[in-house]
Amino acid sequence: MTGAINPNIARTFLPPVMQSRRWLDGLSFPVDRPLINVSQAAPVEPPPLPLRQAIAEAAIDQPLAHVYGPVLGLPELRAELAAQWSVAYGGTICADQIAITSGCNQAFAAALASLCGPGDAVMIPTPWYFNHKMWADMSGVETRLLNCREGMLPDPDEAASLIDHRLKAILLVSPNNPSGAEYPAELVNAFYQLAKSRGIALIIDETYRDFDARTGAPHHLFHDPDWADTLIHLYSFSKAYRLTGHRVGALMTSKTRLAEVEKFLDTVTICPNQLGQRAALWGMQNLKQWLAGERDEILARRAAITQGFNTLSGWHLLGAGAYFAYAEHPHDADADQLAQQLVRQASVLMLPGTMFAPARDQGGDGRAERQMRIAFANVDQNAIGELFRRLADFAA
Repeated sequence: MTGAINPNIARTFLPPVMQSRRWLDGLSFPVDRPLINVSQAAPVEPPPLPLRQAIAEAAIDQPLAHVYGPVLGLPELRAELAAQWSVAYGGTICADQIAITSGCNQAFAAALASLCGPGDAVMIPTPWYFNHKMWADMSGVETRLLNCREGMLPDPDEAASLIDHRLKAILLVSPNNPSGAEYPAELVNAFYQLAKSRGIALIIDETYRDFDARTGAPHHLFHDPDWADTLIHLYSFSKAYRLTGHRVGALMTSKTRLAEVEKFLDTVTICPNQLGQRAALWGMQNLKQWLAGERDEILARRAAITQGFNTLSGWHLLGAGAYFAYAEHPHDADADQLAQQLVRQASVLMLPGTMFAPARDQGGDGRAERQMRIAFANVDQNAIGELFRRLADFAA
């Protein structure tokens, strides 16, 4: 191989979902035991038909849907998001505090790029969402790890002890990926006050907010008229409206920071997907009742998952919410080995905890080797029942 490899990219890990799919290479599964795939947290069904029709009409009837658009996104979508979020959170959010991005991953990348240079640090609770860790690695940004404790919740007092002059932001994900934990409003506020008092940013990724089991606003940070000086809020339209392939996310922050974010977005993608933005706008304006039904179904699957773990010997459910369950397994094998054994012997694909936290040989405390993530959004209640039967049979 000729040419240098960026050491920051080389030192991060392979994309976990792609790595797990390679475990399927060369395998075939019995007709009476088809694969149950609980590895990836993304809708596999297409958007509802009316939304697909709206996308088709935009493609045919709107010439501007096929050319470059504003770097920070469609003004109509930014305005709609500002209006709906102001009502939902009980605060004041303006359209010029919002950027539309090419998915929520890009929203995080843009936020971190505006905050940190090489050698700076961001605090990330573990278990982490792997693409957050990968982007920080590739950017030369230190990830200062904050271990989650009881209920898979991070501790603000422990976080305070990890802050120094190099730390520029604290990151929270709620409902959490991978643990499913829904962070209480009081906990989120404690992190916000900590960040505000130390002059750093609090980034909250709320990709799965539409599937939170709680009613009402999950926190009250937008009540603070100066929220934009501290808070960076991230969101994804992909999960709510099944738009994963269209890549539409959002970032909310101060107008001053958005000017820096715009530089990043213009350099990387120039503008977010035009058809995807129109789809997100149509969904926000027309699919509220449909989305409520989607939420009800996810909550029913969550209940089935919780019940299943209550009857599964040896396993311990650590967290469940939104698309995820996170559990401690009882087997002798480490999580990575167990995940591959489950594929071959039980036709179940799930991800090991070592994809969400450092393993023992990487400086971890060994907990990751005992943990597994189950992404249940794409398996109905019958399949969930079959999943637990196979896990029980595997143990036997």
